[in-house]
Amino acid sequence: MKYTRYTIETTTEAEDVIVSALYDLGIEGVEIEDKIPLSEAEKAGMFVDIPPETGEDDGVAYLRFYLEPPSGKEGDTEKEREALLQAVKEELRDISGYMDAGTLAITEEELADQDYLNNWKQFFHQFMIDDILFIPSWEEEEALKKDGKTLPPLTIRIDPGSAFGTGKHETTRLCIQSLRKVLKTGDRVLDIGTGSGILSLMAYKFGASSVIGTDLDPAAVPACRENLNKNGVAMKGVYQPVCGDPPAERAPGNAFQFIPDKTEILEIEKGSWEQTDDKSTNAAPFELILGNLIDDRRVQDLVGYGRYDVVLANILAEVLIPLIPKIKKALKPGGHCILSGIIGEKEEPVTECLQENGFTIQEISYLGTEPEKDAALPQDRWVGITAQEA
Repeated sequence: MKYTRYTIETTTEAEDVIVSALYDLGIEGVEIEDKIPLSEAEKAGMFVDIPPETGEDDGVAYLRFYLEPPSGKEGDTEKEREALLQAVKEELRDISGYMDAGTLAITEEELADQDYLNNWKQFFHQFMIDDILFIPSWEEEEALKKDGKTLPPLTIRIDPGSAFGTGKHETTRLCIQSLRKVLKTGDRVLDIGTGSGILSLMAYKFGASSVIGTDLDPAAVPACRENLNKNGVAMKGVYQPVCGDPPAERAPGNAFQFIPDKTEILEIEKGSWEQTDDKSTNAAPFELILGNLIDDRRVQDLVGYGRYDVVLANILAEVLIPLIPKIKKALKPGGHCILSGIIGEKEEPVTECLQENGFTIQEISYLGTEPEKDAALPQDRWVGITAQEA
């Protein structure tokens, strides 16, 4: 189906007012592009990788909305569409009368008729991290035919989701490589900001006996379930903050309810390839806790103290620094933490915080922020840090 995209050039001061006006006219989905820096509160709520901040806020914002071609049905004709656009222009004119709204220039672009549900697949293909193959479902059959069922000993099935990444980001690679060096068979692992569950999955594959994940975003539940299950790892369930009185098993102190996961593990087709390096067969099912480990004592108590051999956190440096004291409490004596999500310019504050909290830095690794960059300059590199609790 073809869509028409409309872009309004305005100011950051006026963007919220204009979005509200568009909503009142029935235009509910609006993209906002600006250079406003994230607030500290916003960063604290983002247990994810994000690219480094680029450029200063120039006060300019671009608002985009999309309209389908008129269907010809009652209430959806070309005339009504023109009336809607005229109403948008009138609202913009009114807004410019009482605040600085910039040029308010509107550009129109007709987008090609494409299969938007599937076209994104052309941008995601199988990739390797050392000798581990990460492969999407739509390339699996072709790869098996091509390689004669002799794919790498450890192959991870992964399909991108709408809320989290795929494991291809440089910081995820740094964490996986460090985890493989540190983790011993039978270790207990805590994955803070688990997101898609990729690091939790790799901990199982490397031999962890149990993995607990935490995240703020409820979207982590289906993302973890799908990625773990399609790779033969069971998900026991989710701890959610108690609201009301649902009929569910209660966590300690009645602060959380435990929702069992009843999804069956997808059967890995026999004979597809031998997973000779897979050590996850006898591990305990994955458990996910929804909540903020930094400032919620209930989450801290549920995670536990002195329980983990390895703690993973692939998060922004601004979040890692207040998290480090909580990581120390969660680790067993002599346990390891593996941290990334750190742009080069933030390496020193993170390492200083680790040392102030009694950690010994064991290894610092780097990868360029872009393939063509060699990570020579701090602003051009991502940092991975492995530290041991003293």
